[in-house]
Amino acid sequence: MVAPDFLDIDSQLSDEEKLVRSTARRFVSEQVQPLIREAFSSATFPTQIIPALGEMGFLGANLDGYGLPGMSNVEYGLLLKELERCDSGLRSFASVQGSLVMFPILTFGTDEQKRKYLPKLAAGRLIGAFGLTEPGFGSNPSGMTTTATPDGDHFILNGEKTWITNGGIAHLAVVFARAPDGIHGFLLERDTPGFTTSNLHGKLSMRASFTSSLSFSDCRIPRANMLPNARGLRAALQCLNQARFGIGWGVLGAAEDCFETARQYTLTRRQFDSKPIASHQLVQLSLADMITALTQGQLLALHCGRLKDQGRLKPEHISLLKRNNVRIALDIARSSRDLLGANGIMEEYSPMRHMANLESVLTYEGTENIHTLVLGEALTGIPAYR
Repeated sequence: MVAPDFLDIDSQLSDEEKLVRSTARRFVSEQVQPLIREAFSSATFPTQIIPALGEMGFLGANLDGYGLPGMSNVEYGLLLKELERCDSGLRSFASVQGSLVMFPILTFGTDEQKRKYLPKLAAGRLIGAFGLTEPGFGSNPSGMTTTATPDGDHFILNGEKTWITNGGIAHLAVVFARAPDGIHGFLLERDTPGFTTSNLHGKLSMRASFTSSLSFSDCRIPRANMLPNARGLRAALQCLNQARFGIGWGVLGAAEDCFETARQYTLTRRQFDSKPIASHQLVQLSLADMITALTQGQLLALHCGRLKDQGRLKPEHISLLKRNNVRIALDIARSSRDLLGANGIMEEYSPMRHMANLESVLTYEGTENIHTLVLGEALTGIPAYR
């Protein structure tokens, strides 16, 4: 299925960028798409594809050095768009692995930590998770209660994190905890005594993704496992901004899939004198509204990608991107489901699955309201968080 490109945005892409997109689309179509419906239905992630994701260079794709792929940020965005065209759970896996685990190690870690972990994470031989959110603190991570108490050459970690993507299958977790001198990032390995995980069950969204709680009970972490430059919440937010940038691209894949599914359906579904329902004015209005919003989102993502490649993308730009594109993707999914009528709730059609996933994407990594306040502060200079 060719992505809707009403405004010939393809003309603004290089041959290398188009090659990344076509390679990712072919891989996803052949190796992941046949698995995703069952994965969503059974609430599992298709872990058998993880080595192939590594072989294709899709993990930490926009990171450089230590054998990492070193894609441009636009290429990375196009890649994530193709992953989320399949399912948000697939994009989320790659996003967490690259932006929330590999990025902090690369940015805040020691050379030894980088050499030890990055090649294995890039290959998919290690799976990572990112521990920031707690049961009582989501949008306000500064209130975290997880503690890291110094004890000679170790820290003693106690606390809990929740809503952690990949947590139940992770070999390594990047965990932020409160030490006596402030908040720090730590690397916690799976076999650390006192470290346990439990998957969250009963999700109606992001079902093709493992979401877990992490529990720390007197976990002794070597001081060498502290990320020396991950100090304060600013470091955690830098990681989240990497992931939010990818979300702003990825959700366009879900939106494009929903739109094209609905457009094709309305051209073949016949009602009233055997006319295709695409011939009716209200259907065309819905399609016109969807392609307008989708095109706006595509242009916003591309411009933000170019700014990021130039080193000029600001956190408030990322908030604009995430807030706008997740909202339009969710609206397009809902409208597409509506155009499919009763068939829209059947699993053989993708819009309902995308719609359910996007309800979570709207909330995680900064709710819509939080990003609204980020933009409000950028516009007025007044923080309205309290």
